[in-house]
Amino acid sequence: MNKPHRALIVIDVQNEYVDGNLPIEYPGVEGSLANIGRAMDAARAANVPVVVVQNTAPAGAPLFDKGSHGWALHEVVASRPHEHYIEKRLPSAFTGTDLAAWIRQHGIDTLTVAGYMSHNCVASTVFEALHAGLAVEVLIDATGSVPYANRAGTASARQIHDTFMVVFQSRFAAVLPTAEWIGVLATGAAPERDTIYGSNQRARSAKPGAAL
Repeated sequence: MNKPHRALIVIDVQNEYVDGNLPIEYPGVEGSLANIGRAMDAARAANVPVVVVQNTAPAGAPLFDKGSHGWALHEVVASRPHEHYIEKRLPSAFTGTDLAAWIRQHGIDTLTVAGYMSHNCVASTVFEALHAGLAVEVLIDATGSVPYANRAGTASARQIHDTFMVVFQSRFAAVLPTAEWIGVLATGAAPERDTIYGSNQRARSAKPGAAL
């Protein structure tokens, strides 16, 4: 198997998610920020290019108003070098940007995803990357979610984050902790991937009295 040609994409690590109007609740934001920094440092050491993405909302929006403190990249990302920068206005880092062209230009076949939020911009980017024919990796402890309550119901940040990670691992990505990913960069080992069928069969067999 050929060695993957990776890029690390760091999505929307902006102050809005740390001390702004949309604070990440799970996993704890200080821990995920530290892991994002570790991933960027490891990528640099392994000659893996880093793409930094910044979300921008329309002027006057309650979140990500361009030029505001909340819109600004968090220091963990702003203080570190990167090879490419993208400003986006929709959840996926591919939509309305030059990301796909940059990936083709640099021969990238594997996209490692970190940043915020697990269930929104990360998810949109993961899904589109798979559909574009890329292998995808998600750093489970270098991203995070917020809780929601609306007419459809309520969900805690942990419920949302954990559910999306399980779904990613079932088909869309290899999901792994940052420390394991750093080891993968060093050893060349392939991160574990799974299937919808396998994931479902395990869940069914775990039910009391289940017979397959």
